[in-house]
Amino acid sequence: MKRLLLCTVIIGFAATSGAYTPPNSAVVTTHVFNDVPSAVPFVANVYPSFIFLAENGVSAPTGFANRDVWQFSGDGTTPFLFQNGEYFGAGFTLTLSGNPITPRKEAGFLFSTVNDGDIQFVVNTDGHEVVQFGGISFYSFTANGFPAYNSGQPITLAMQYFKDSNGKNALQFFANGTPSPVFEFGPTVGSGALDIGNGSTLGAYFQIQNDPTNPANGGNALFYNITFIPEPSTLVLFGLGGLALMLRRRG
Repeated sequence: MKRLLLCTVIIGFAATSGAYTPPNSAVVTTHVFNDVPSAVPFVANVYPSFIFLAENGVSAPTGFANRDVWQFSGDGTTPFLFQNGEYFGAGFTLTLSGNPITPRKEAGFLFSTVNDGDIQFVVNTDGHEVVQFGGISFYSFTANGFPAYNSGQPITLAMQYFKDSNGKNALQFFANGTPSPVFEFGPTVGSGALDIGNGSTLGAYFQIQNDPTNPANGGNALFYNITFIPEPSTLVLFGLGGLALMLRRRG
């Protein structure tokens, strides 16, 4: 059974000690899923102001979906490779639009960990979900009273990887400042690893399912106000207010 620790969102951060050089850019890879290669992706990467991913004409007789991914980078060319103790908070505002909303369009965080695989925190157009899944945890914000997500609606998603008050590596997720429980790494969850594993990557994705009957099937995802905050010292929990406060202090 996953260990869930309910918590209170604390507005603010401990001082950053600067133990590692954080990402300073983003790199985009299109058609990570390439089931409809005839669909041409459109990309605008103006990190950290915004990243825009779009696909139209995702329609073929067979095939599941196309997926485009962006990842934090330290050189603008290759993904940033996180090590076990490189803690962080990250967030963005996302607007996901589907034309039409079915079949599914989805977008959100993609944290590809070495030890526990892909950890995703996403919204979708047809299920109207705000949900985190994969790795050590599962948490549906919508099943716990959070408003349903609708196509074209902005939502702010944030997550953190940190060492909690029990001295364990942990994850927590936020939707418009509403927190999930804290999920701790450990022998009873996921692979049983105690951390993410050296060489993990962090970013986000846009995915659009194939519609064999609609040649105009398309959609887009706009990620903006992208924020990354390294926090190698003891991390305190944050919501939207904490992100804004930290940005003001760092500006």
